[in-house]
Amino acid sequence: MRVHVVNVIRGTPEIAGQTLDRFAEFARGVEEHGFHGLWMTDSFGRGRPTLDPIVLMSVAATVTRKIEVGTCVLQVPVRHPVELAHRIQSLHALLGDRLMLGLGCGSTKADFDLVGEDYDARFKTLMTSLDIMRQAWAGEQLAGGQLTPWPGTKGGPNLMLGAWRNKRWIVYSAERCAGWIASGLYSQPEELEKGVQFYRDAGGKRAVLSNVIVELQGNVADMPLAGRATMQITGAAEALDRLKRIRAVGFDDVLCMVRPEGLDDLARLRDAL
Repeated sequence: MRVHVVNVIRGTPEIAGQTLDRFAEFARGVEEHGFHGLWMTDSFGRGRPTLDPIVLMSVAATVTRKIEVGTCVLQVPVRHPVELAHRIQSLHALLGDRLMLGLGCGSTKADFDLVGEDYDARFKTLMTSLDIMRQAWAGEQLAGGQLTPWPGTKGGPNLMLGAWRNKRWIVYSAERCAGWIASGLYSQPEELEKGVQFYRDAGGKRAVLSNVIVELQGNVADMPLAGRATMQITGAAEALDRLKRIRAVGFDDVLCMVRPEGLDDLARLRDAL
């Protein structure tokens, strides 16, 4: 099972004016520690400062050379599909096959309300948008014209679909995408086991469990969901056992939320695994 890192750098007064240096140092540290990839989350209307994942991925593309760079996951329905396809095409040109694009329908109404989009229609919008984006990356004629693919990017990047409860979307990810991303923040263990079975039965090749919180000092109060996430590794004694259980369920990759100062601990845990 490959171990990756998810960005959890938060906007605080202490890093004002140092954000670029802090994130670039973090991205380089992920690569230097030998992790398989660095992934970004996506939110903007939830009452806390965040940074755009595509901007962060552009920085990661500049300061790293080997690791995968991905999203877990990018909310498609809150953005125009052609404009988003163009921005992602730019990332694809910079990163090549290192780009792992995790896409999803979104999970939080506040993000939709902020941009005036219909939260209740998000599943339908995702399907329509994915079709449009694939057409755009192929250089096909769209309703208003055509997006000309940048050399080397025709057809688009590796797409992975974020879905954790809906069998239809899990099967779709097996049949139409390069991978399936489940959520460690919200999914229950039994849901993950069923999801992996659905995915494998449909021929899926790469199952990813994202947003697994790793805080071996037990201080999860300022991590996502403040200790209420369903997948957390919070003590050194149980850490290895927890990762082994995730692997036993059948996941090929685990994306761990860890602070920059926790990279050494996570690397030792990975090596023990």
